[in-house]
Amino acid sequence: MTGGVRWRERSRLVRAVRLWRTRNPQTFREKVRYKMLRDHRALVVTFADKAAVRDYVAEVVGQQYLPHAYAIIDDPTDLYDVRLPDSYVVKPTHGSGAAIVVSESAPLEARLPSEAGSWVYTHVAAEYAPRADVVRIARSWVAQLYGQGPNREWVYGRIPRRIIVEEMLATAEGSIPDDYKFFVFHGTCAFVQVDSGRFGRRTQDFFRPDWQHLPLSAGPPWANPEPAKPVCLGEMISLAERLGADTDFVRVDLYDVDGRIVFGELTSFPAGGDSPFDPESFNEVFGQPWTVPRRYR
Repeated sequence: MTGGVRWRERSRLVRAVRLWRTRNPQTFREKVRYKMLRDHRALVVTFADKAAVRDYVAEVVGQQYLPHAYAIIDDPTDLYDVRLPDSYVVKPTHGSGAAIVVSESAPLEARLPSEAGSWVYTHVAAEYAPRADVVRIARSWVAQLYGQGPNREWVYGRIPRRIIVEEMLATAEGSIPDDYKFFVFHGTCAFVQVDSGRFGRRTQDFFRPDWQHLPLSAGPPWANPEPAKPVCLGEMISLAERLGADTDFVRVDLYDVDGRIVFGELTSFPAGGDSPFDPESFNEVFGQPWTVPRRYR
């Protein structure tokens, strides 16, 4: 969505109806929607801001877990003056699901999107990422208001629209590391999601913190063979719980890059409250560790 917020998202009647419908949440999706409508703390905005969250992570667990940032800029044209290595990642600070990943391991046929307003992940080689095209896409990002407005993913409307350029995370073999997503409720990790093959054959698996595999699918197939328990799992869980200690729920995304733990992001509203569960019973299972507060303070 570009420009301003649609009238539905500004309507007091629409907001009142949504508040009524979510007043007694039981499942995970219901509780995410409850939180989206009621948790307007500054902390939630910090979590969603890809620039501001770096200061939060540095303060809580230490800056050694942060990916290196080459630039954080307000004006995309400033990218012309940024010296970058052969591999890097460009992202908007005020949304999710968009990035330009530049590395030599990109598919040979991959190209940057030419459509105006493209909000997608793209993995391309450096020779197919001319700076002018990167600037063009970055301009389109900062022109867009991401999310569903103040009554849904309102949080993105409170984040300065900026561009961040970070290091490209890769293993010694040049592959993109697995993405570990820790579901932290009231400072305790209850579930771990493992995403592999982001730019190839994507797989997704769910575990308990003791690495018990859950018979749950959220779309992508399970990995075969099943992902091995990472050596640094205990440290990652500890970091996730420290990062999520000040809120009722947050998903903490971390990477294991050949033993180096790197912060990814903090997500308060996974899938905008529409997380898929197969079987559907896991919607209730994921909601059980979460007691939503009557009021957020």
